[in-house]
Amino acid sequence: MSLIPFDDRDGYLWMDGDIIPWRDAKIHVLTHGLHYASCVFEGERAYGGKVFKLHEHSQRLLKSAELLGFTIPYAREEIEKATLKILAKQNIKDGYIRPVAWRGSEMMAVSAQKTRIHVAIACWEWPSYFSQEARARGLRLHLSKWVRPAPNMAPTASKAAGLYMICTLSKHAAEDAGFDDALMLDYRGLIAEATGANMFFVLGGALHTPTPDCFLDGITRRTVMELAKERGIEVVERHIGPEELENVTEVFLAGTAAEVTPVSQIGERSFNVGRLTQTLMEAYGARVTQPD
Repeated sequence: MSLIPFDDRDGYLWMDGDIIPWRDAKIHVLTHGLHYASCVFEGERAYGGKVFKLHEHSQRLLKSAELLGFTIPYAREEIEKATLKILAKQNIKDGYIRPVAWRGSEMMAVSAQKTRIHVAIACWEWPSYFSQEARARGLRLHLSKWVRPAPNMAPTASKAAGLYMICTLSKHAAEDAGFDDALMLDYRGLIAEATGANMFFVLGGALHTPTPDCFLDGITRRTVMELAKERGIEVVERHIGPEELENVTEVFLAGTAAEVTPVSQIGERSFNVGRLTQTLMEAYGARVTQPD
């Protein structure tokens, strides 16, 4: 199966206030965001032409930029209007949206106060992050050697490009070892997340999820917690050690791209794709098609 490069596609995207042809979206090789990771982004999904949790995603984009020390030159309402405009222009009903903001090329040094802040929004058809076969059997997770840094080591509450470098390394290592994704611990040796999604565990009939004090508090994560509580499922947010996996009966991931996806294996330990996971998969599938 040949890949279609993302720089050579038909269509349009929104960039710095205008809709432009897809192939005309260019940045200079000396862009600060490329060299020094001064870049933030969002991952959003459209279902039936409606963007799920658009307000929350747009607000988080602005907050991520603030945490990296720059201000996006568009208000939340302007970003949302641009998102819907390019979604309609591309005629995307069920797809993925990627807003991204970065420092430009006016300064090429660590110091970058006078760089221009650029913003772009692209969208494309994208049915599922993981294959249907992997989702049906449950994902197999490798244990990553990379750990999530402490909050005083990186702006861990932001969705910043630089924080995903160790995710790429972890996922590549997992795939090379025959797994689908990787489980990442944090700097304390506690369970953090997968490479692009939060994690949930069924333990003693309750739903447990790690406290996001050094990684992203996902929008899908919060949605799943709400759905569980609505159904009378006890939700426990706490620090979780890897040794507790011995007593876990079900595991699943939750993220905008991953949606709700069951996990059948972590390292050498296996899990069932059980009733509670199935319930929340169905509940999330129904929720994303409702208007906000």
